[in-house]
This record gives sequence, structure tokens and C-alpha cells, in this order.
Amino acid sequence: PGRASWPVLAVLLLPALAVYGFFVIYPIAQSLRFSVYRWNGLGPLTDFIGLDNFAEALGSSDFRAAILHCFIIAGLSLLLQLPFALALAVILNQKLVGRRFLRTMFFAPYVLSEVVTGVVWRQILRPGGLADEVIQFGGSIIPGLGPEAVDEFIRPWLGDPDVALYSLFFVLTWKYFGLHMVLLLAGLQQIPKDLTEAAAIDGAGPWQTFRYVTLPLLGPTIRISVCLMIIGSLHVFDLVWVTTKGGPIGSTQTMATYLIDFGFGRNRFGYAGALSIVIFSLSMVLALLYQRY
Repeated sequence: PGRASWPVLAVLLLPALAVYGFFVIYPIAQSLRFSVYRWNGLGPLTDFIGLDNFAEALGSSDFRAAILHCFIIAGLSLLLQLPFALALAVILNQKLVGRRFLRTMFFAPYVLSEVVTGVVWRQILRPGGLADEVIQFGGSIIPGLGPEAVDEFIRPWLGDPDVALYSLFFVLTWKYFGLHMVLLLAGLQQIPKDLTEAAAIDGAGPWQTFRYVTLPLLGPTIRISVCLMIIGSLHVFDLVWVTTKGGPIGSTQTMATYLIDFGFGRNRFGYAGALSIVIFSLSMVLALLYQRY
């Protein structure tokens, strides 16, 4: 019976393996092939240069800065976005009036496309835009806060290299925290109420119940959110490209925008192939380390 089942398994797995091979394995192999040539995307691959593209990528200060920006976004996501999503999930897991409406409203930004989100927030954060008007209005109603103090706080949010990356992180948080809130909320709803009720009977307060009962049982869901945040931060492209295109002066450049800029903007497809292999290898190493430890 075991041997007889192998043909059936092969027939069932063949379509999935074919799709995976064509859309995943083949592009990776082609990128690896392109990476050892100096190629502009036109004509045959004739100018073999070995590992020069990899050496240029790893030696580029701009690419290293792009890697750093991705890790900054990942670190801020773990420190700020995840706790914020967890706090909202805990609040919306309570019996509140209108909690279904609030869940929908908080999740709604994730439904929007990255392009729409980028265009909208680019208008909000432009000089004299809605963000500046809100700050000016808030300053006008706070006693003792003059117009000069408000003007000093206002910045070109997407035009100042010192604040552009953090403004972009705010937009990313607005876009994606709803996804993690829903994941954590689903995890909270899977925790048996008998355990929290038993903890309360034993004299545990709300914080102790959360610390010693809820949080450990929510661990698998939190790990999924952490993995999604890290991998997503390494691959972030659409929203950055629409909002800043990596500017000003590369202050919001990510690995993906750097790759697209050199590949399609400068027609250096061989170099872009090497960049894609570096990004793929980095993502795989981090994913394996995450799964292991």
C-alpha cells in the first residue's frame, strides 16, 4: 500500500511543484545567472565578470545604508508597532460598545493598496499639508504655546533627511498595525477563559493574569507577527517608492528600492541580479535563525 501511494502523491504534488519551480526556483536561478555578468538587459550574456557585482554591492556605502534602514524599520516595528498592536488587541478583546466597528476601522488601512496609501500620505505630509495644519491648530489651542514654538516643531516631514525615515515608519505603522492587531486578537480569542478565571480565583490581578497566563499562551501568535514584521521590513518597497523613491539623498532608501533603481532605472540588470541574491540570502539566513532560536 505504501508503494502504491507514491504515484498518487506524485500526481497530486506535481502541479504545485511545477508552479513553485516556475515562479520561485527559476527566477532565483536566473538572477544568480545574471549576477555574474555585466548586462544591461538587452542582447546576449557575454561580458562575464564573476563575483565583481557582489563585491560592488557589498562595498557600496549606499547599499549598506539601505540595509541599515531596513533594520531600523524592523527594530522600530518590534519596539513600537508590535506593543501598540498588542495593546489594541487586548482592549478590543473586552466587552466594549462598538468594538466590532473599532476592529473594522483599525483594520481598514491594511486593506488599502500601498500605492493609494503612499499618495494620500505624501499629500498629508507635504509642506503646508494636513499634518502641518493639525499641528498649528493644536498649538493655537494649547495655552502658553506661541506660533514660534509651533513653527519650530514643524518639519518638511518627507524632505528632511533627519526625519524622513521616521515619517515613513509612521506611515508603515498606520498601514500594517491593523494586520498584527487582528492576528493577536485571534490569538487572544483562542485562549480558554477557564484559565483566566482560575487565575482570578487564585487571587491574580489583571497584570499578573496577563503576564503569567495570557502572554505565554499568546507566544506562538506573537512569533508569527515578529517574523512577518522582520521579513516585511527587509522587503518593503511599494509604499517607499510611491512616497519618497528612497529620497531625500537616499535617507529612506531600502534594499528593494535600491535594487529597482539600479535594475530598471539605470539598466544594470546584472548588478541588480547580484543585489537580489544578497537580499534573498539575507532574508533566508534571518528566517532560518529565527526558526532555529
